[in-house]
Amino acid sequence: MVIKNLVAKEIFEQSGYSAPEQTAAVKMDANENPFTLQEPLKRRLRERMRGIDLNRYPAAGAPVLRERFAKYYGVKKNMIMPGNGSDELIQMLCMAMKGRIKGVLVPVPTFSMYKIIAINTGNKVVEVPLDKRFDLDVEAITDRIRDNFPALIFLSSPNSPTGNIFSRGKVEAIIKKTPGLVVIDEAYGAFSGRSLIALIKKYDNVVFLKTLSKLGMASIRMGFLIANPDIIAQLDKVRLPYNVNSLSQAAAGFFLDYEGEFSKQIKEIIQRREELYRGLKEIEWIRPYSSLANFIFFSCAFDSNRIYNNLVAEGIAVKNLNLPPLTPNCIRVTVGSKKENDVLLKALKNMTPERGE
Repeated sequence: MVIKNLVAKEIFEQSGYSAPEQTAAVKMDANENPFTLQEPLKRRLRERMRGIDLNRYPAAGAPVLRERFAKYYGVKKNMIMPGNGSDELIQMLCMAMKGRIKGVLVPVPTFSMYKIIAINTGNKVVEVPLDKRFDLDVEAITDRIRDNFPALIFLSSPNSPTGNIFSRGKVEAIIKKTPGLVVIDEAYGAFSGRSLIALIKKYDNVVFLKTLSKLGMASIRMGFLIANPDIIAQLDKVRLPYNVNSLSQAAAGFFLDYEGEFSKQIKEIIQRREELYRGLKEIEWIRPYSSLANFIFFSCAFDSNRIYNNLVAEGIAVKNLNLPPLTPNCIRVTVGSKKENDVLLKALKNMTPERGE
């Protein structure tokens, strides 16, 4: 058997998403919340988990979560769908939205899974570079829009890896022009203090993605899709019956019960982000970009591959984004605790453009 003859050409030829197993002492590569729950809250969560009957299937469609998180996000219950992380919800969209209007458009650089999932579900993908300020190039995007293309446009705002929010006027211009859906991914929205969720009342072709992964619960893989009821009804047809397990449903409910504790962590991360940004600006060969997410994107005056390797050697994991021509010699670093940020800054300050070490 030759597997190449059985797998779709587009899947066989791509490299896929790589999430290498990291053993670094300072983990600043995956945009996770660096703070764990305090022990009293851990005990309460364990107690809640003990009440789950593991021999029973989870509540299909997670109706209680839909109702509770609908209130949390300020929408109606029939406008929200939970998923096994945002990735599953992106996959549902790419599977379902393939009618007369087809294809996926993404600005780049952005979250790589939009393209990967679109290709894996048999969609044509068009990439349009952001402008020099990492904002949307509306003219270039609208030039690619046709009556039958695209079914989906993915906009991550704040954007990963650049950390900026797209201009509202530009987002609305694209919503008005496209014949399909505009998916606004606000995975990092809590760190910006801003949201475009009100647009859902103004346009019927806008979809929002939310997640608990960046807020301190990455391990439970809990995402939410918010859209008008007609869209949710169709996506429910492709959603697997028990897509969110009982443990994750319980943990997500726990998040709402103690949301104030997570909000305190978010405020501290924002404070640490500003401190880290100022520290990076003091290093002459680094150009950090202002961020409204829980990470900072910066360019280097010399080979970022050497910087990355030297940081790994010192037990510090970051995201190397040396991807010419879009992001040459660039790195993205997750905001850590004060101690983690200090370790990173010290390591970077000890490097020089001549040696990279």
